[in-house]
Amino acid sequence: MDENRPTDENPPYRDPNRSTEARVENLLSRMTPAEKVGQLVGTAPTLRPGRETVSGIAEAVTEHHLGAVSPFGHGGSPWETPEECVEVANAIQREARNTTRLGIPVLFYVDADHGHGFVKGTTVFPHNLGMAATRDPELVERAASVTATEVAATGGHQNLNPVADVGREARWGRIYETFGESPHLCASMSAAAVRGYQGDDVGDADSVIATPKHFPAYSDPVRGEDGSPVDVSEYTLRRVFRPPFEAALDAGAGSIMPAYNELNGYPVHGSKEYLTGWLREELDFSGYVVSDWNGINMLHHDHRTARSMEEAVWQATTAGVDVASVGGVEHAERLLDLLESGDIAESRIDESVRRVLGAKFRLGLFEDPYVEADRVEADVGTDDHRAVAREAARESMTLLQNDDDVLPLDPDLDSIAVLGPNADDLRNQFGGWSTISEPEPPGTTIREGIERAVPAETTVRYEQGAEMTERVDVDAAREAASASEAAVVVVGETGYRHEFHRSETDRGEFPTRSELELPAAQRELLGAVRETGTPTVAVFVAGRPLAMGWTVEHVPAILFAYLPGSEGGKAVADVLFGAADPGGSLPVSIPRSSGHLPTHFDYRPHPHPIEGSPREENPRPPEHPETYDPLFPFGHGLSYAAFETSDLSVSPERVGPEGRLTATVEVENVSDREGSTALHLYGTDEFSSRVTPVRELVGFEKVRLAAGERTEVSFEVDVADLGVLDDPGERRAEPGTLGLSCAGESVEVVIEGRFDR
Repeated sequence: MDENRPTDENPPYRDPNRSTEARVENLLSRMTPAEKVGQLVGTAPTLRPGRETVSGIAEAVTEHHLGAVSPFGHGGSPWETPEECVEVANAIQREARNTTRLGIPVLFYVDADHGHGFVKGTTVFPHNLGMAATRDPELVERAASVTATEVAATGGHQNLNPVADVGREARWGRIYETFGESPHLCASMSAAAVRGYQGDDVGDADSVIATPKHFPAYSDPVRGEDGSPVDVSEYTLRRVFRPPFEAALDAGAGSIMPAYNELNGYPVHGSKEYLTGWLREELDFSGYVVSDWNGINMLHHDHRTARSMEEAVWQATTAGVDVASVGGVEHAERLLDLLESGDIAESRIDESVRRVLGAKFRLGLFEDPYVEADRVEADVGTDDHRAVAREAARESMTLLQNDDDVLPLDPDLDSIAVLGPNADDLRNQFGGWSTISEPEPPGTTIREGIERAVPAETTVRYEQGAEMTERVDVDAAREAASASEAAVVVVGETGYRHEFHRSETDRGEFPTRSELELPAAQRELLGAVRETGTPTVAVFVAGRPLAMGWTVEHVPAILFAYLPGSEGGKAVADVLFGAADPGGSLPVSIPRSSGHLPTHFDYRPHPHPIEGSPREENPRPPEHPETYDPLFPFGHGLSYAAFETSDLSVSPERVGPEGRLTATVEVENVSDREGSTALHLYGTDEFSSRVTPVRELVGFEKVRLAAGERTEVSFEVDVADLGVLDDPGERRAEPGTLGLSCAGESVEVVIEGRFDR
């Protein structure tokens, strides 16, 4: 008998009283090379013709030892209802447990970017750009916890999220998946999402493994084209793009996903520098690296650094990729060939297998890999969960403009016109990474939210008026607006995911856009409505900061709703009628046009060579354009209330380079209604040995105050976070003066010590 074959029904690796490490080593010692390799490979039914069935997937697991599957929770899956997901998950687990030699359970991962959106009936939250607008990490954590519960209730164990990329490129089609343009904001929100997904213990029934992505820099591709090269300095990599991943790993993320693109000439999936040097050696990451979908194949087919698929597998594995997410049987066979030929050492394979098995033991899958069918009704799309999504959408709503106090609308008005291509379109409201098949998933459109918010006797006149790029019946929309006391025109973008769906702009582009303006058909609709003289509100449902200068000039009130999810219609109505204060602050700057890109608040100062001539006949130099001149700046967001801040102070006023300081500021609601405001603390290094941004976000706090209420807000800041990035890549504060500012208030702090030249 094979000495590796279990000789009893309870081998040591099945004993839950043993340590995870001991169980892993015992199981590893029993595994054949093929079984080891299989644990490092996943599959998905949509990518493997002939294996679109449960039996097809089970064959890959039982015959080829594949250890991970993404059968649902992604685009194109044949199983979209919670009940189907549970049935499929349990069927595959039964095959793995009862048919395979060692009974190793399967790991199921999903793409639940903003709730478990690819499964119908689940709770769908605003996308991350909207979640960042809430300025509430605790709310982000609660939303992630709800998502984890619903993923786990349908059989999932790992969420390939959060997106920890810093969104600096508005043309990029995936910017809505980011938490915005500030490294500090992205770091805070990414860490909160990891805590929400994984909970106190990843083995709890309501927890899943978090997978921050796309390490280390994906979100600033050339011309915004998804997957195109990211060409940035190491200084920018470490200062801008890496901090959110560090925060996510510090929060305990169990897995991480590399970026598709090449970074400064090296494809990340094949980069030992980033996947081993940065991740393992510098950041001390002990979890497992899972490839992005076909990221390994791209080393051969797209990047052309690998001359064959076999070499692509070798490059990725030796660089530090542990799991090929959807490599399938073919990847397993190639990896086994490389192992048996000696091109990849068994010790390298064992490293990865230890990480994967450790995760499965910590998840409790060896004790119980199944999910109870009654969890669907108890835990999926519940009223409590939808209440959190409504709160999140409501708190994300960002009021950009409110001339003449058009908002809030009178809830008792006699009539209202609800118009526009996104007024009654749930799919566009969900945005990408959501199910798009018929019938539509449950949720509330903005039209429905308004109809439910007004009295039964109020007349609600709905006309689409325009599609994304085509006129429908502008005259009917004009007549509806003319006959109503107020008009709400819902414009913006269609729902899109990655590069799979067109963005439906005038140019017929994919989600990567060269122009950020509203299509002409939507501008015509807004103009026609505004000409009636009816008080008009433009609501933008969009996944990126659109250049809305025309709208600003022609429409008095503008509400940015982002991609608000299943409860977005209720949330928009809450804000329009004053049942809730618009709680959002922009997580990205809104540019004046695509020609003004890049536009972010933390730019670095630089000379202006065209300042002019000092000649006496021309003593006044020409005015240089502002480097940062957005239509609406980062952090902008109006409230129905009014606030005043005062008395910014810092303690201590003198501190060492490794010290910590506390900044405090007073804020008062000086209006006659309750409201919320987000306070942002910015730091500026006045003089430094390397050029530093004109200001950096170092803290933020959202406060809600009753009419007349006053409070003190405190920010704890590590002095090093205000400093330069030195050659080893560490942040350090240099002696000198640092400036702190918050809502127009400013103060200085002195860093003591000697400035080394």
